[in-house]
Amino acid sequence: MIKVTDNYYRKLVVEILSQSFDDNKSVNYVIPQGNRRKNALIKLMEYSFDICLKFGEVWLSDDKKACSLVLFPDKKKDTFQTVLWDIKLALYIKAVKTLKREGKIKKHHPKEPFAYLWFVGVFPEAQNQGIGSKLLNDIIGEYERRELPIYLETSTEKNVPWYKKLGFQIFEEIQFTYKLFMLRRISA
Repeated sequence: MIKVTDNYYRKLVVEILSQSFDDNKSVNYVIPQGNRRKNALIKLMEYSFDICLKFGEVWLSDDKKACSLVLFPDKKKDTFQTVLWDIKLALYIKAVKTLKREGKIKKHHPKEPFAYLWFVGVFPEAQNQGIGSKLLNDIIGEYERRELPIYLETSTEKNVPWYKKLGFQIFEEIQFTYKLFMLRRISA
């Protein structure tokens, strides 16, 4: 796996995530529908990339067909730059709905440091070929070495067995206009 350390792969990562999450319930819950949806999706993924590059890690599969954004919430700080990013993003998303949703999610996060697997995506044409599993296994190994638990959410019910197979456990479910499964993987 490739650790992204600058903006060189930004466009590729945003493209993978935008395609991967195009029909995702959780993402579509926070972005406007209609003719602004596609642009809002791209802006959300650009924002997420920027935040994770600054306060987390961005990973690409070796074949560059899959990627993951990992945030370290305990490292995230408000700076002039991040406030500007937040304001810019608010122009494209349903800001109030997003803040309420994020508040409900964060109530269930631990106080101690953890790796927050914000997004993991694979180009649609490359899905179901083991690329995402390989990347996620590499990520699991990386954070196990650092003794960091991994937390994530998914609104894609068919992905729950995949996460469970990789050692994640559901610890909470939140009902919005869709069901959000909260999962964690805690090293022994």
